[in-house]
Amino acid sequence: MSIRDRLGRLLGGRVPVMQVGALCRDPDTGRVMLITSRGTGRWIIPKGWPMPGLSLAEAALREAWEEAGIRAGDAAEIGRYRYDKVQSRGFAIPVEVRVFGAGVQALDDEYPEAGQRTRRWFDPETAAGLVDEPDLARLILRQG
Repeated sequence: MSIRDRLGRLLGGRVPVMQVGALCRDPDTGRVMLITSRGTGRWIIPKGWPMPGLSLAEAALREAWEEAGIRAGDAAEIGRYRYDKVQSRGFAIPVEVRVFGAGVQALDDEYPEAGQRTRRWFDPETAAGLVDEPDLARLILRQG
């Protein structure tokens, strides 16, 4: 257990906030779509905050389209992972991401964040090695 975790427990713990994410796969090849984050450029899955009026699965699919131009059908929750989201003031908040698996039906070339991110297909083993979060890597491999 890290010093930060021990301190958090001592001070009453840090309750994570929830995000939703989409683990998008090519149904024909099994490859995984990863995108770069806007801040650090690291490889991640499309994710964001729940949206009023949308189910969690629908919000995850909306994030996949906004961030990667992904059009997918139904999505089902396949697991969760946690990370610390660094804020602009330098502190971090704990986040639990509920991950929804989705098969990619089409890719749009025009989408809201097209000029802000890179998107790329990876085989599951490579994708798992590129993401920073161990629990997300395990989800990627388990779905492969």
